Amino acid sequence: MGYFDDKKSKSPTFLGPVMDCFLYILENNIDEIYCVASKFNSKELRNLIDFADNNLIRVKIIPDNKEIYSRGMFIELYETVPVLNLRRVPLDTLFARVVKRTFDIFFSSLVIITILSWLTPLMYILIKSESPGNLYFKQKRHGLKRKTFWCYKFQSMAPSDDANSKMATKGDMRVTRVGRIIRKTSIDELPQFINVFLGEMSVVGPRPHMELHTEDYEVSVDKYLVRHFVKPGITGLAQIKGYRGEIGEKKDILNRTKLDIFYVEKWSLKLDIKIIVQTVINAVRGEENAY
Repeated sequence: MGYFDDKKSKSPTFLGPVMDCFLYILENNIDEIYCVASKFNSKELRNLIDFADNNLIRVKIIPDNKEIYSRGMFIELYETVPVLNLRRVPLDTLFARVVKRTFDIFFSSLVIITILSWLTPLMYILIKSESPGNLYFKQKRHGLKRKTFWCYKFQSMAPSDDANSKMATKGDMRVTRVGRIIRKTSIDELPQFINVFLGEMSVVGPRPHMELHTEDYEVSVDKYLVRHFVKPGITGLAQIKGYRGEIGEKKDILNRTKLDIFYVEKWSLKLDIKIIVQTVINAVRGEENAY
């Protein structure tokens, strides 16, 4: 209906100085008061609350810190003390972590038993027939809380000195003939289900980057490290939205980070299942950025 403030204003919603609000509230049958806490000292605020309680009116306090507002913030209680948590992560709760971990163990076990059990010896024959390298390519990447782990893939590129510093690019000469096929279909990523089973990764989550790139992005991309509040994933929201593979422009990593943060703040098992289904669909169709 309007507001009261000791600072005068020509706004049509300005109703007068704060002390005039009490009479206005009673005369207009107001049932809710929204109060910016910083406008009152503790005694004045206590008087306002007592007045509201004695007149069947609800009081709602607005923190006066607009510069720190975020979609992920919420109020939590430590005994009787209200605390403003600026970064709510659903996976911080024990129940959510148990649900996600149970799903990861079930899904990764299913893939390891039904697919990797026969695919691995086949990939060994194909990869070794073309390249003298190992069956697996392993690389140190950053995971939950920025902890380092070995991330596994089927070898799809010829061994090179820049393997840990340079991303694969379109037409990359390092990619083998077998590598082009398994990268296009994302088969090269399947050994990461072993990482999932071991608890180093999740089926769904922000994609882990190589150490050198993490060290770059954490200083050049705002809020980049928020994605490390959860385990990295084999697939993620950013990947199904088209932000996978090579980062050619600054907007690529910025948009990827925004989608990763959205996932961190809005996680649910339902969202994970939707991402997995879309990932399978994209793999069958073939993805433009998969090379």
